[in-house]
Amino acid sequence: MDKAVTHFLGVDVGGTHLKIGLVDKDGQIVDFQKEDTTPFRDHQDGFGPAFIAGLAKYFEKYPEVEKVGIGLPGLISKDRTTPLEIPAIPGLNNFNLKEGLKNAYPDKEFFLENDAAAAAIGEFYFGKDDPSDNFLFITMGTGIGSALVLDGEVFKGSRGNAMEMGHMLSKGSARLETLIGRKGILDILERMIAAYPDKAGRLAGAELGTHLLVDTAKEGNEVSLMVFKEVGLMLGEAIVSTIRILDVTEVYFGGGISAGLEFMLPEIERTIRQYLTIYYNKDLVLKKATLENNAGTLGAAALCFMGSGL
Repeated sequence: MDKAVTHFLGVDVGGTHLKIGLVDKDGQIVDFQKEDTTPFRDHQDGFGPAFIAGLAKYFEKYPEVEKVGIGLPGLISKDRTTPLEIPAIPGLNNFNLKEGLKNAYPDKEFFLENDAAAAAIGEFYFGKDDPSDNFLFITMGTGIGSALVLDGEVFKGSRGNAMEMGHMLSKGSARLETLIGRKGILDILERMIAAYPDKAGRLAGAELGTHLLVDTAKEGNEVSLMVFKEVGLMLGEAIVSTIRILDVTEVYFGGGISAGLEFMLPEIERTIRQYLTIYYNKDLVLKKATLENNAGTLGAAALCFMGSGL
């Protein structure tokens, strides 16, 4: 790789916003932009062509950039060229995004990946706690995403889209992310407030959100703590099954809802210790990922490092 290449563009594609960061080789975000995706959604040519054209201003602003990593919220082809199922942006489905990007910007190199896998790669390259070469990464936000880093690379499965823990069946045969994604957690919170109004404190009558849930848990609110205990149980059960299949010893948690990890962890650990044998339990490490709100952008930029020797 050219030693002069010191900056990379990380593009975290979300349902409502793009997060775009100019990132150096040490994982520092030198410049950051956040852009509403509504104009891309409403564009007469469709999201894909509009997104491609929309990158031009960033290449003008950052002419030194030669490599661009893009994290996408859904399933993509094994060759990492084409989004297949992007629930938040269906207009991208089956659009050969990489080909379109290369045709528009032949002097640039593009790397596409699922957003959870990108966040895991970001943790691998830029994580503050010197992550190992093998770990399970779980991101908790609007949904539940996951990825496995195996011997320093993302495990893709036979067709490219392994490790969708959010779609594992859980309680009542519902998908895990339906139960403990953001909406599921707020549904649990509403149920708990109704069941224990005398313990709800300032949650009663408040506009409910995950920030409020975390804040009240930190204050010792009994309802909030019960919510996290229930979430921890379901997540713990899913982790038990996943560890049995993958035989992985380190699990990192990212995403906005991981801000409440300390309140989930006791129940996660209790469940795991109960259902796994000594072989699995003795070396198990559960901890919060370190990149926090920058995981998506740094993860996308880190895609540029894959196979580059950096």
